Amino acid sequence: MNAQKILTPRAWAELILLALIWGGSFLSIRIALDEIGFLTSVAHRVFWATLVLWLVVWLRGIALPRGAGPWLAFLVMGLLNNVLPFSLMAWGQLYVASGLTSIFNAATAIFGVLLATLFFADERLTGRRLTGVLLGFLGVVTAIGIEALWSFDPASLAQIAILGGALSYAAASVWARRMLGGLAPELAAAGMLSGSCLIILPATLLIEGVPSLTLAPATWGAIAYFSVLGTALAYLLYYRVLAMAGSGNLMLCTLLIPPVAIVLGVWFRDETLPGAAYLGFLLLAAGLIVIDGRAVRTIRRRISV
Repeated sequence: MNAQKILTPRAWAELILLALIWGGSFLSIRIALDEIGFLTSVAHRVFWATLVLWLVVWLRGIALPRGAGPWLAFLVMGLLNNVLPFSLMAWGQLYVASGLTSIFNAATAIFGVLLATLFFADERLTGRRLTGVLLGFLGVVTAIGIEALWSFDPASLAQIAILGGALSYAAASVWARRMLGGLAPELAAAGMLSGSCLIILPATLLIEGVPSLTLAPATWGAIAYFSVLGTALAYLLYYRVLAMAGSGNLMLCTLLIPPVAIVLGVWFRDETLPGAAYLGFLLLAAGLIVIDGRAVRTIRRRISV
């Protein structure tokens, strides 16, 4: 993993803000799904976020890449990091509580470790990281429930779809490292979302028809939240925190998002989660902490003193 950086008070504040924004996205998506289709929600999310981020690119005077290569890379990135995970998770939220969706979303980091091991020579699967991965998968299985593994009801399929979205996020991180290195973060995000629009807009028109603009104020508010705040602003904030705190500290955001989503789901949607979901999250969180390694190293130093 990348060298650890110190979390300054400012980095902590922005990390918590990012977790609050992304945690709220699960609730806002679920509110929008009361009135619009899941593909339409994804189309809104990437379209409005694309406009905002290209405005940022223009205002900052960032030069556009030359040649077809980067633009083809943006298209694949848009599929892996937006179209597939956004669609799978939005459909999953029709049957799964937003809080539980956020827990499964945290499995992205577990999948990311495994894929990085497969594709990058400098990402070895050490004993500690393997232990963390196994704990993480045990947490996922616990949250799903063993009985769901051989059940084909909509709720079980929805949970699998959400995990598929997490796997797609992890694949996107591998693709970004291979194909998008060296680009300005704002440009990479805007290009990726543009690629997403090229895929999701025709699919939405074909499957769900022309999106209606006559929507309830609550629906438009939810769309504004998850597109402008939860996507455009969140991407910009994500890269700021990454630059300040490093990827290791950024993993803490993964642990902060589910509590936010769970609390908001309880307050605004009267959602309830089974005890197994909370136990699963604790195991998943333990796995991420072990993968991170700092807590393990601290314990070893204290024992050796």
